[in-house]
This record gives sequence, C-alpha cells and structure tokens, in this order.
Amino acid sequence: MDSPDRIPKQPLHPSIIPKLDPEYVQFHEKYIQYETPAYMVPWDPIKARAVQSFDVGSREPLEVGKIEEFEIPMKLGDGRKTPVRAYTPPGKPSVAGWPLLLYFHGGGWTVGRLDTETSLITYLCVGAKCVVLTVDYRLAPENKFPAAVEDTVEALQWVIINGKARLNVDTSKIATGGNSAGGNLAAVLAIKSAQTSFNPPLPKPMLLQLLLVPPVDQTSTDAPGGRWEGNKHAPILPSVLMNRAKERYLRNEEDRLNWEASPLFAPEEVLRKAPKAWIGIGEMDILCDEGEAYAEKLKRCEVETECVVYGGGTHAVFLLDRILKISANAVSDAVNALAKAFGTAES
Repeated sequence: MDSPDRIPKQPLHPSIIPKLDPEYVQFHEKYIQYETPAYMVPWDPIKARAVQSFDVGSREPLEVGKIEEFEIPMKLGDGRKTPVRAYTPPGKPSVAGWPLLLYFHGGGWTVGRLDTETSLITYLCVGAKCVVLTVDYRLAPENKFPAAVEDTVEALQWVIINGKARLNVDTSKIATGGNSAGGNLAAVLAIKSAQTSFNPPLPKPMLLQLLLVPPVDQTSTDAPGGRWEGNKHAPILPSVLMNRAKERYLRNEEDRLNWEASPLFAPEEVLRKAPKAWIGIGEMDILCDEGEAYAEKLKRCEVETECVVYGGGTHAVFLLDRILKISANAVSDAVNALAKAFGTAES
C-alpha cells in the first residue's frame, strides 16, 4: 500500500498527457502529483506565503554584482513604505547609468515576496546587463485591488525621481516585467506609464513590457466558450485556484471589467500609446488564450509585439529551467528580448 504522501493528489488528466512537454510529464509524475493542491488547503496567509514554489526546478541564481534591500516611501500620506530589492549586474555601467527593469513577482496577487523567482531575476539582471528592482507590493486579501497597482505606480514614480542617485540607473532606459500575476501588474503599469496624466512623466517612453504567462482577462472561465475551456485540464494552474486568487484580489464583479485589473479591456486609444511588448506563454496553460488575445489586440493597436507560445509548456514554463529544456529556452528568450530592448545584447 502506498504511504499517504505517495498517493497522487493531482495526477495528470489522460487527455492532456500527449500534449505536454515530455520532460514536464516526468517532472510532474515525480514531484507535483504527490503534492496537495493549494486550493484544497484552508487559506492561511502565513503558511501560504512561506512556501517557495518550484525551487526544485529552478537553476541556482547567477552571481550578480550587488544586491541591496531597502524601503521606498509611498505617497499616500500614511507613512507606509514598500520593501524593494535591487540586483545590480557585474561590471561597470555606461556614463548614463544602468538600464532598469522594474519587476513584479507572481503568486496570484496573494502570495510571493522579494525572494520569489530569484533565479529568473538574476538571469535577467546579468544577461541583459541591467539593474532589476523587485517590488514587495501589497498582497490580497488584506489589500485588495487596486492596492498592488498603486504600489507599482509609486515604485515607478520613485525610480524616475530617485533612480539615478540611488541606483545609478539611466531613467531613459526603463522596462517593466513580471511573471503570472506580476505580468498582469507589469502590463497595467506599462499602459499607465504612457498616459499623459502620468506624473512625473518618464524622460523617454518605457522600452519594453516583458510579460511572462500573464493573466489579462479577469472574466475568463472554463465554461463552454470560455477562454480556459480548451486547457481546463492543464496542470500547475487549475481554474479553481485561479478563481480563488481572483476572488481574494478583486473587490467585486465590476472590477473584472476594469482594465487596470484586466488590461485586455483597455480602450484601443489607450493601448496605442503602450510600449512594445514581449509576451511568453505556455501552450498548456489556462492563460494561453487570453495571452494570445492580448498580443493580437496590441498588434491591432500598432504596438510592436512579439508573442512566443511554448509548445507543451505549462504555467511554470519560466520557472523550471533546471530540468526542462523548454524552460531554459524560455528564460533565454526573455533575457534576449530584454537585452535587445536595452541595446545590451551581445553582438
């Protein structure tokens, strides 16, 4: 008889196995299927936020030149400060300073911290020769939408005013990016940064929005005709887990249609001003359809956009680069896209 911890709790659905990357199937059957799904565990923010997902599948972080942690003051007048971590690459910057990526972690807007996705962040930092500033934005359900969006905006405002003096960054070379929920926040920030009302304005338009498996449509479901229907049996991010994250993040049903929660619904006249985008998504992710739809809408709005769909890839396609070739390729592609935008790509 199997021991309790070796009983499959989330086996792969038979219909999905032939469509998945074979290396992922092996990984899932060795590790993931025996883990209790997060949606089956009563919500406990302390326990949930102590978990570091997919560490077993990520490469060791690269050595960077310097890592600093500090707090930046927010402007809401309540004395609140937001923790941030800055990764500076090895070597010396140009006279103008380092390019900067403002990065937001994943975790369904409810979990995650500065330690989340460290390996991926160091690869972006070293590979694109840029400072990566990660933001410990406020989490739901304690702080519902739009708290996290407000934190992203104020982090960018801080960079514009203080980035050169504090981090030696070139504020004319800024990009934003993130994984999963962080990609959602990065997409929203990219749009907001291009509006004439953004204050203080960027010295130059943002160079790139690097969106990794981003949720961009809060109305998506796995019901017949819904965006998730085709991948409703996909692993890693089941619809029940995504729906619970939305319920904790959003205040009400109306928020689902707000483009600051669902950037896919941003008006075309607003999207036309957005910076160019690089979007990476897994073919076997419930978010695949909405990611592709967002890329198509950006292209219709004449925003330079590259969308890469990783065949057989899951929602964790950027986080399993130690054991999956497809994930190592995805991380490399993201690094190259960022380096190209910054003009730091190797010739």
